[in-house]
Amino acid sequence: QVRLVASGGREVPPGGSLRLSCTMSGNIPTYYAITWFRQSPGKQREAVALFSTSDDKAIYVDAVKGRFTFSVEPASESQNVVRGYLEMARLQPEDTGTYSCAAAFGIKKSLEESYYPYWGQGTRVTVSS
Repeated sequence: QVRLVASGGREVPPGGSLRLSCTMSGNIPTYYAITWFRQSPGKQREAVALFSTSDDKAIYVDAVKGRFTFSVEPASESQNVVRGYLEMARLQPEDTGTYSCAAAFGIKKSLEESYYPYWGQGTRVTVSS
């Protein structure tokens, strides 16, 4: 059983910064991908950032590139807890939405939500003056 918990969302003014956390627990293999998705009002859910342990690198969609940084702490020695952090800077109203983290095991990198079997609940980010 794998569990993901997302946290850190709140209201911030335009231009502000925020850090979201995603904690994954359970029986976690060496290779996995964690992806942050967001659903903005009136829009479909979209991926914004992915981190894969296949190469320990993050991928960003164009809308957040240069503003968001996704990092993942190495798993605990028992390999049963992983923590990921999405640092968001220069936030704009269009960044408003519910952010969820999702995980899939293996070396594949995908921004398609259908690829991810494990999901955490969402955390709400509101960018407003």
